[in-house]
Amino acid sequence: MGKKFKLSMRGRHILEGYSFISIWIIGFLLFMLIPLGQSFYYSLNHLELTQGGLKATYAGLEHYRAAFATDIDFRPFLQTTVTNMLTQVPLILIFSMMSALLLNRGFRGRMLFRGIFFLPVIIASGAILRELLEQGAAQLPIFYQSDLFGKLNAFIPEDILEPLLEYADSLTMVMWDSGVQILIFIAGLQTISPSLYEAAKCDGATKWESFWKITFPMIMPMLFVNTLYSIVNSFTKPDNKIMEYINNIAFRSNNYGYGSAMGWIYFIVISIILAIVFFIFRRSLSATEGRR
Repeated sequence: MGKKFKLSMRGRHILEGYSFISIWIIGFLLFMLIPLGQSFYYSLNHLELTQGGLKATYAGLEHYRAAFATDIDFRPFLQTTVTNMLTQVPLILIFSMMSALLLNRGFRGRMLFRGIFFLPVIIASGAILRELLEQGAAQLPIFYQSDLFGKLNAFIPEDILEPLLEYADSLTMVMWDSGVQILIFIAGLQTISPSLYEAAKCDGATKWESFWKITFPMIMPMLFVNTLYSIVNSFTKPDNKIMEYINNIAFRSNNYGYGSAMGWIYFIVISIILAIVFFIFRRSLSATEGRR
């Protein structure tokens, strides 16, 4: 009789991982691969609406050059979007981690508070979030009703005060965007064995030292996932100016070629940022796997 085929532990983990994402891979191949290919083809052509459909005339990289050379709106919108991501994602990660540490403690009503933090993920999304933003629900009244800038400017220089108030005014959006991250951090915290903290306490470690030596390294994979999720979520939010601009060019002005080119530029920028995040977390994740 032949030998039974046995997978190593790492092989079983890899197989389990691919089994979880297999449905997404099948859906991508069936529903997204062809539209992506068509959009790239459109970005290289001038498209004209005719009675027989779209007529394509090869344009090469003309649309890509136009996005940076002649379009006065695309680059500012792109720069603003990337800047907002760089400022809001760290705030979201810090807030969600602190909230998860508090919600992971044993106290009455913690399930209720977890639900409250996750509620904006269900309610404030899509058209509802866009309507709330237009009504100013994401702004704190104290910043524009009490002239807080004028009162604090006498003590704090304007160059320092202005970005601080902008960050503080964005706290509402930070809380709205932290629901999923909080749950992921809580799931990570609950996988840490209490015996590790007991051993550290016996060795005389403080709570602060236990956090940096045990908690933070052990939730590094969750921090990585939350960073990726927060970046992608930031780039696809309803108030994203660059996506709104691309949508107007492509579907309202019927300039499908130029809109597709801007979409691919935006996709490349996001991919580069995600690749940088992968590179930053690669060594930390390897060290965490070694500890486990």
